[in-house]
Amino acid sequence: MIPEDLYYSEEHEWVRVDDDVATVGITDYAQEQLGDIVYVDLPQVGEKLEAGAVIGELESTKSVSDVFSPLSGEVVARNDSLDSGPEVINSDPYGEGWLLKVRPADEDPTESLLTPEAYGALVEQ
Repeated sequence: MIPEDLYYSEEHEWVRVDDDVATVGITDYAQEQLGDIVYVDLPQVGEKLEAGAVIGELESTKSVSDVFSPLSGEVVARNDSLDSGPEVINSDPYGEGWLLKVRPADEDPTESLLTPEAYGALVEQ
């Protein structure tokens, strides 16, 4: 199921914008493809992100995958609970499994992202 209140990147990250902060995570589709996530490497608070750039990695029992920034901005929070419990990404990718909170550099950070309908079409290919 693809939540209707989010925006998506082609690299399978999701974005939820609340006022001047965007929460970023990976989609249910992405966590399914990865399998059991055992380690998370994320940028620190204060780091600047560029849209499309590699910002970290997720390690699963199957492989290591890069995490791409779906938007440009500054990291204002990271989900430190993932350091000791990365498996929450598998069980709740749209809730407790969020990765970062970012203050977007662009006025409309969702402009270059996919709508839920467009993302649904991408993963059905």
